[in-house]
Amino acid sequence: METFDCVVVGAGWYGLGAAKQYRFTNPTSSLVVFDGQDTLGGTWAAQRLYPGLRSNNLWGTYEYPDFPMSTTRFNVTAGSHIPGEVIHEYLKAYAAEFGITEHIRLRTSVLSAEHVDEAEGGWILTVASADTDGESERQETRVKARRLIVATGLTSEAFLPHFDGQETFGGRIFHGKHFQQNRDTLKSAKSVVILGGTKFAWDAAYAYATAGVETHMVIRSSGHGPCWISPPYVTPLKRWIEKLAHIRALTWFSPCIWGSVDGYVRIRNFLHRTALGRKLVDIFWSILGGDVISLNKYDSHPETAKLKPWLGAMFVGTSFSILNYESDFFQFVKDGRIRVHISEITHLSPGKVHLSDGVQLVADVLLAHTGWKQVPPLRFLPEGIDKELGIPHVPDNDSNNRTVPSVPDDLACEPGVIERADSQILALFPRLRNEPVWNGAYTPLEEQKGISIRAEATAEAPHSTRLTPFVLHRFMVPPSGRLLRARDIAFVGMVSNFSNVITGHVQGLWVGAYFRGLLGPDSGLAGNGSGADSNDQQLEALRREAVLHNRFGRWRYPVDWGTSRAPSFIFDAVPYLDLLLRDLGLETHRKGGALAEIFSSYGPEDYRTVNEEWARTQAVL
Repeated sequence: METFDCVVVGAGWYGLGAAKQYRFTNPTSSLVVFDGQDTLGGTWAAQRLYPGLRSNNLWGTYEYPDFPMSTTRFNVTAGSHIPGEVIHEYLKAYAAEFGITEHIRLRTSVLSAEHVDEAEGGWILTVASADTDGESERQETRVKARRLIVATGLTSEAFLPHFDGQETFGGRIFHGKHFQQNRDTLKSAKSVVILGGTKFAWDAAYAYATAGVETHMVIRSSGHGPCWISPPYVTPLKRWIEKLAHIRALTWFSPCIWGSVDGYVRIRNFLHRTALGRKLVDIFWSILGGDVISLNKYDSHPETAKLKPWLGAMFVGTSFSILNYESDFFQFVKDGRIRVHISEITHLSPGKVHLSDGVQLVADVLLAHTGWKQVPPLRFLPEGIDKELGIPHVPDNDSNNRTVPSVPDDLACEPGVIERADSQILALFPRLRNEPVWNGAYTPLEEQKGISIRAEATAEAPHSTRLTPFVLHRFMVPPSGRLLRARDIAFVGMVSNFSNVITGHVQGLWVGAYFRGLLGPDSGLAGNGSGADSNDQQLEALRREAVLHNRFGRWRYPVDWGTSRAPSFIFDAVPYLDLLLRDLGLETHRKGGALAEIFSSYGPEDYRTVNEEWARTQAVL
């Protein structure tokens, strides 16, 4: 049995960042990265680069802090969206630059991870690998890992339901994840139906329409509605929207349960705990959202009006996206090249997709972008450890098929844990009491008539509405005394924001320090025991904070985070990075001047030296 000091599962942005940072913080430890795909890159792996894929981010904000994306090396230009192929090459170059490539094993999936219940902890992994031809039978082996980093991301396992009548449809049915493998339909299809209102659905519709295929978008009338989508530059000042989300002064307008870590407590209290402040907050979000609505001119045509988002801008998370197309998407809708239907798919028949309003769409392709399974795609053992790990699971008492809030085992017996968290959140942010009703007829996809979940999907990885939410300290480590003492597992990338690459870099450093017991006292995990040396009161405080932070999403981002999804936020990213830097004992205000700190946008360049700063604090260099 092979043995490694650390195993990383996943070779996307977060997995590569975690592997690189683990080598930095633990330079003499053995490391391996497993990934089931044919190439590294996660969402940006070669087999997932669907036609026309480009980054939402403009060049300059989508790169690791310590590995700038050179315009000459990667043939990109300032002010442009980055082609998917370029991002893939950039990730390969990053892995090579920091010596990670030689540690990556592709076409290798981790099927299960069983915790070693010994004083030092560890995991026994069952791993399946395939030959390069992909035709040989997969070989299963067992690997021992002292530490495990799960970086499987939030878009690894596609959720594709079963549609009534799909056996007779006769055309292709596939999830958006497999668009690349079905790209020939851009030439062969005569008519395509795309189910979904997310950015990917827009991308697919644009690709088919530009290829001359009759294109229909079906956005569920009982769903979340069309995604928020914006031009790259907004407000009368035409500010870069990604930059706006990282200006500290603007982050104050976002109710944030960890926001006080930035040190501007008084202004945050004024904005969120006084009537005048809350009025200013509402005005801010009204201006921002109203500008996007105005720029997109939704109401200029009855068809584009169907794409106007249903949820207020304040309450949307990372489903907020950017218009990064070479031509005007909305003109395609006005011209009828993309036809939008607010309806439900009731069933399929030979060559047709039937909608609840009686419309029958002739189609030879159904591309269903119906979301993702909300659990890491590996089985954790022994049975029942999911709850202790703080990851989504089907609760034992879910007799009515409801999502039930879950708390760590150590707090499960205490009455009112969730209620106390809710009370604290709403006391700090009274505005969140007035939750938006984005759709009074909302029905989870799998509860819609004509759609069902395949039995294997339920058994292997239940869909989100059947699951408890994530409950992880700092959205990374289980708030369990036993696992904190072992310091043998961390989850990276179980969070999403506009700063994912920066977050991956800093999370990786945080995890490396956590494994070595080198986090500062503010983390609640100081000392070589990372919990072993802490008293019960400190551990209880840590667990309560984990519940509080994770419960916050139910009120703040009811669709993108809610009660059954991973943390998703936009204007809260800078204070989240502050939180991690403070745990590491590093400076959080990094602009070098009061005015710049408040009004200048944060970007990768501001976190370029965090490794060296941390090393100096540990007297490593």
